[in-house]
Amino acid sequence: MTATPATDPRPPGALAHVLRFGRMVKFEHTLFALPFALAAAAIAARGHGLSAARVAGIVIAMAGARTAAMGFNRIIDRHIDAKNPRTARREIPTGAISLSSAWTMTLVATAVFVGAAAALGPLCLALSPVALFFLFGYSFTKRFTALCHLFLGLAIASGPAGAWIAVRGDFGWAPGLLMIAVACWIAGFDVLYALSDRDFDRTAGIHSIPARFGVAGALAISAALHLVTAAALLALAPIAHLGVPYLTGVAVVIALLIYEHAIVRPTDLSRLDVAFFNLNGYVSVVFFVATLADVLLR
Repeated sequence: MTATPATDPRPPGALAHVLRFGRMVKFEHTLFALPFALAAAAIAARGHGLSAARVAGIVIAMAGARTAAMGFNRIIDRHIDAKNPRTARREIPTGAISLSSAWTMTLVATAVFVGAAAALGPLCLALSPVALFFLFGYSFTKRFTALCHLFLGLAIASGPAGAWIAVRGDFGWAPGLLMIAVACWIAGFDVLYALSDRDFDRTAGIHSIPARFGVAGALAISAALHLVTAAALLALAPIAHLGVPYLTGVAVVIALLIYEHAIVRPTDLSRLDVAFFNLNGYVSVVFFVATLADVLLR
């Protein structure tokens, strides 16, 4: 008698479908914002304590918020993406993910974020609509202002602020400086990322700093934003009573930002992907490790 092969209970193509959703929302880019939120939680926890359940709540809230924001962005921008050669192969324009499926994922992620915010406390729940306003509102800003990059930075900077509030239930200079640092950091590298679309944006009527100010102007504005990031991170040290481990990490972060701008020149934009994806991932991880080390050692 021939043995019957075991059947896979998973629906055919289920993993591939999950991976398509992950690609659509660039789930791996959660790495950019999450370490800053966890760093904020670590600083806020001194003298207050931080349970594993609260850390899990912060991580779930961050993942839910970012997934909802990216899903909404892909839905709202689907017609623009279809016309842009760089983005025409994205999942919604090609039909790899249906519009109804994208909406379902976005609404589920929104519910996950609100549920996690509720678990973190009444103040987090009360502020969740404000966070969603910025996260969803960003998708419309490129249609009327070149300041869309700053709006994106502010939306993502709500993560560290929310993590601080989840631990302490208050707000002050420390989370405020972290918000400034993250907002300008995100806005600065989003300006760099937008360089690849500057010609399309001009012809399509999309607003961006590169489309308005050109390559040289965009690079200068991005550098200025990252200078503000460096200043805010340095100012945080005395405010939050952080010492040598933290400052060492900030020094590495500043060096990474300097290198990021050194490899992207007006005459050579070939290394934009390295500047955007690799170096900014290092920035967030280095900052978190240095901050956690400072909190634990001191």
